[in-house]
Amino acid sequence: MTMTWKSIVAANPDHSRNYAQRWDDMVDEGVDIDGEARLVDAMAPRGARILDVGCGQGRMGIYLHERGHQVTGVDLDPYLIERAREACPEATWEVADLADDGWATGPFDLLVSAGNVLAFVDPADRGRVLANLATRIAPAGEGTDGAAGRLVVGFGLDRGWTREEFDAAADHAGLRVEQRWSTWDLRPFTDADGFQVAVLVRADET
Repeated sequence: MTMTWKSIVAANPDHSRNYAQRWDDMVDEGVDIDGEARLVDAMAPRGARILDVGCGQGRMGIYLHERGHQVTGVDLDPYLIERAREACPEATWEVADLADDGWATGPFDLLVSAGNVLAFVDPADRGRVLANLATRIAPAGEGTDGAAGRLVVGFGLDRGWTREEFDAAADHAGLRVEQRWSTWDLRPFTDADGFQVAVLVRADET
């Protein structure tokens, strides 16, 4: 059975606060928590419109905002969004379920989902979530630099969503995997590593 964020919070109402505190503790201990954000910053044009998908308390979105990007963060957890708003009121933060309609319509130059966010999505909603993300990717000619947008997704493949299942769902949602690595510092992908960082583009882009 896949543990969704909703089910985890329902079972433990303190989970969101504990989750945020864990990241706060790592920062206090001097742990580098910005590796994902550095990669996204390098991939994005300057001043890009970036959608942080499952943004939590804003650890990635705030980093990217501070480097001049136009950041929108979306998360279904109200406590984590409130933390993000307090820390960085200049960015845009929305409480929303990724499977629903009407949130952060974009288009965006770069969409990023880190921290195993997509692995916490209910399996019944995965296709809908990917389709929603696909509609928010800027097509060629509408990107900040004129290029087509991209979606970057990272999660463990041992969390109930295999690479083959993900690729099939992405294809059905109108997305195509352009690149794939095993880590956020771009180590070559192998199935044995059990983790993927996938870069996807709209399938209608050549």
